Amino acid sequence: MPEKTLANRLVTTKPVYVNCGHPMCGKSTKLDIAALIDGLGPDHGSMHQDLVGVFGCAKCEVTGRDRRAPFFTLIPDCEGLQRERNRGWKPTFEKR
Repeated sequence: MPEKTLANRLVTTKPVYVNCGHPMCGKSTKLDIAALIDGLGPDHGSMHQDLVGVFGCAKCEVTGRDRRAPFFTLIPDCEGLQRERNRGWKPTFEKR
């Protein structure tokens, strides 16, 4: 099921990062989805076009750079996936 709303995105627990689109900056910040829900509501869209207008880079604003559209990155929880995959697995030392 695609995570089209912030409430759906919160349930999946995949970390989402917002990245500055300016080539001289590239600042990246992990999003707090629960805080976004508090500010925007649980039914607000979580797709790129829904969130791109919400974010601006403070570092670029301070240095006077022009505003570039941010982009978003989903990074899977590899350790959690590995734990889930290996749950209940025990090594056996039997000779074949």
